[in-house]
Amino acid sequence: LFPHMTAKDNVGYGLRIRGTDTAARRKRAEELLELVGLSEHMDKFPVQMSGGQQQRVALARALAISPELLLLDEPLSALDAKVRSQLRDEIRRIQLSEGISTLLVTHDQEEALVMADRIGVMNAGIIEQIGTPSELYHQPKSAFISEFVGVVNRLPGILHDGHIHVLGSSLIVTNEHQFASGDTAVALVRPEEIEVNADPAGKHVVLNKQLRGIFTSVTLTGPERSPIRVDMSSRNAEALQIGEPASLRIQRDDTVIGSPTKKESESLMEYQEEIL
Repeated sequence: LFPHMTAKDNVGYGLRIRGTDTAARRKRAEELLELVGLSEHMDKFPVQMSGGQQQRVALARALAISPELLLLDEPLSALDAKVRSQLRDEIRRIQLSEGISTLLVTHDQEEALVMADRIGVMNAGIIEQIGTPSELYHQPKSAFISEFVGVVNRLPGILHDGHIHVLGSSLIVTNEHQFASGDTAVALVRPEEIEVNADPAGKHVVLNKQLRGIFTSVTLTGPERSPIRVDMSSRNAEALQIGEPASLRIQRDDTVIGSPTKKESESLMEYQEEIL
């Protein structure tokens, strides 16, 4: 923002350059500042506003000239978590109400999932997948997409005729890969796609529980050695006690697979009978 201009003057700057008369310019600036929730701060200078308020003024200034395309490059990266969340929702609301096509660059996966209609995920300068947030999250086309967008558990298993066997389930492999039948691979399964139940005969043990609001992350260990995370409702998680055995079940019939680490391959070979 221009430090010597008020919020209203900053917003109206593009219109002034285009020769819009003073009355129309002020009216448009006031409308947009009200739209971003800053009607009470119109006459303040940037130094008198918080970082989140300055970002709102900058957004209003970009919208003032009614652009055909709005380009946003990491617009929320410098803000604290609470302000970032609030402004993220505000930008999405304004973008929809104004009907402006918007291209947003971000390294924050959650930000992309919440704000976008379509997402393109780049890896080493190449777009690996373009789709809706739901498509990228639930039907990733590669191991990179699966692990980059959201959280996954890496579950080692054996491939056989297009399926991988993990946690007692045979899952259809959905992505292209270079593995042959009988090879070791890892199924990439999201924490909310696993069901956990207290079970005296279960092969896994509850290590920890982390309350995250409406859901709880439960960490378990078992024959795979590597911890497994399960996200479940906080109410249901109350039935699980740390140190007690539990059984796991995957709640989908397909998965993306990736290459195993040396440790994961050794673990599977050593405990293959228990895992299967």
